[in-house]
Amino acid sequence: MRGAFDHILNWRLLPGSHPFPGPDGGTCINEAAVVAAGLPYRAIRSSADCPPCFSPPLAAYALGLNDAMPDAERPRLMAFVLRLSGSADGTEVEATRTAYLTLQTVRRILPPVLDGIGLSGEAEACRQAETPADAMAAARRAAWAAGTVADAAARGAVWVRGARAAAAARAATFA
Repeated sequence: MRGAFDHILNWRLLPGSHPFPGPDGGTCINEAAVVAAGLPYRAIRSSADCPPCFSPPLAAYALGLNDAMPDAERPRLMAFVLRLSGSADGTEVEATRTAYLTLQTVRRILPPVLDGIGLSGEAEACRQAETPADAMAAARRAAWAAGTVADAAARGAVWVRGARAAAAARAATFA
C-alpha cells in the first residue's frame, strides 16, 4: 500500500517545466518548492511565474541550476526546495543577492567552462573579478570570446568543440 507522502519522499527534480506531478515522477525545483510550501501547483517557466513569497533572484538562480545540472547531480538541489518559499525580501536585499550571485557565478562556475574550451585567459579574468561590475565585464568578454571559438569551430566542422563553445557563450551571457 502506498503512503500519502510517497510522491513527495520519492520526488525527482527534472529539467524544464512539467505537468503536476510529472509523467516521470517529478518537476523542476521551483515547482517542487510550490508544492512543498502547500501552495496550489503551477507550472514555472521563469522566476516571474513563482509566487511573490519566492525571492526573484534566488528562484531564477535555482531554475538555471536545475536546468543546467547533469541529471546525476540535480538531486543535490533537493536541500533547497523548502528554502525558496518565504525567501522574498526587500529591494535592497534582493539587489544584494543578485550582485552576490552574479559575482560568484562568474568567479566559480564560469572559469571551468571556459578552461574546457581553451579560454584560460578569460577564465582567469573571471576568477579575479572583485566586484559585480568587474564580473559582468569579464563575463561579457568571455561570452564574446566563446562565441568566436564556436563560430570558428562551426566553420571548420569541428562540431563538438563548437557545441561546447556555444554552451560556454550561453553560460557567460547568463552569468
